[in-house]
Amino acid sequence: MRVLIADDHAVFRRGLKETIGEAFPKVTFGEAKTAQETVECVRRQDWEIVILDISMPGKSGLDILDDVRRLRPKLPVLFLSMHPEEQYARRALKSGAAGYLTKDSIPEELKEAVRRILTGGRYVSATLAERLAFDLRKGADTPLHELLSTREFQVLRMIASGKSVKEIANDIALSVKTVSTYRARILQKTGMKTTAELIRYALQTQLVG
Repeated sequence: MRVLIADDHAVFRRGLKETIGEAFPKVTFGEAKTAQETVECVRRQDWEIVILDISMPGKSGLDILDDVRRLRPKLPVLFLSMHPEEQYARRALKSGAAGYLTKDSIPEELKEAVRRILTGGRYVSATLAERLAFDLRKGADTPLHELLSTREFQVLRMIASGKSVKEIANDIALSVKTVSTYRARILQKTGMKTTAELIRYALQTQLVG
């Protein structure tokens, strides 16, 4: 079994290898520290599963997921992230991820997630599964941020973290004009009028800490 671990922290990658190796003694690993390395590894070699962080140098994990699905549509991706489930899990699953776990999950849960995904299933924590089921029973309205594209969602979170349009443009390698266009689309889709409203919404929905 071949597992690609994409995370920019060497100590964390080492811990993941030890944990997964306990459950799958014959596993071999590949490692990627950046978005570019991740995509290149997927392009060059076959893997049974990719374990991917949301926050990666170069691109967000969601953008990398799009690249992976384009290169190898059947390759399952498990997100393992420091970001709480309410921030990213729904979007990751809707984008085609096979599972989502937070980095504070216990090792046994990670092993179970990998087992389930390798047999063709999907994995979410019991807490998230309960929340999704509750929303379905209530017929809950779609949260406003779920109306946004992946890039719009990324820009929203960066705006809410206090970054200027110019800073956002530099961080994600886009022009100021393009980021301004994304901001305008976000306001239009959410029905909000000002940056202050966007920041308030992001804080209330825990999209930023």
